[in-house]
Amino acid sequence: MDSGNRFGDVEISDPKAMRALAHPVRLAILERLQRHGPATASRLSPHVGATPSVTSWHLRHLAGFGLVRDAEGGTDRRERRWAAVARGFRFEVPEDEEGRSAAQLLAGEMFARNAELPLRWLAETAPELEPEWTRLAGANNTRIVVTADELAALKDAMEELIAPYVLRKQDRRPPGGRDVRLLMYALPEGPGNEDSETDIPE
Repeated sequence: MDSGNRFGDVEISDPKAMRALAHPVRLAILERLQRHGPATASRLSPHVGATPSVTSWHLRHLAGFGLVRDAEGGTDRRERRWAAVARGFRFEVPEDEEGRSAAQLLAGEMFARNAELPLRWLAETAPELEPEWTRLAGANNTRIVVTADELAALKDAMEELIAPYVLRKQDRRPPGGRDVRLLMYALPEGPGNEDSETDIPE
């Protein structure tokens, strides 16, 4: 596997595909299929905030860009079962204006979708956690000064570290294991915004 895509994600480069996915219902559909496996539009409907017919329309739209497909063994067209083509997706910001605009639209929708996760976790999940899990939970907000090449190497090293856990099959999960959501953002600042206070004295 290419080290630039250690998780085997679908790589999106077409701006039209980015714009198609930059929709709250479509993102919800894809996330649901990736996490819970194949499902019909009717089963997805209550989880994605759309009627079965609208959900079915969005599924066909996603299929047109190669993001979902018919699930294996699904032969009944009245109860069409859909599956995500991969466990995740990734995209890079193209250099042309159309591509940058589409990538920004998709990134904005993803950020908006994930923005509520930490607060929802804090209100709904954290109070029920055992002490051993509570101690390990949390977030880091760290500022570093790196070159573009160093940031690329850092992101690759982080993916290499967690790839075995991402790719571990369901039947190989260890006793006591549970799902953990890792939210990792790399947000470079603009030129001229370097903060000299982050320098470490020699």
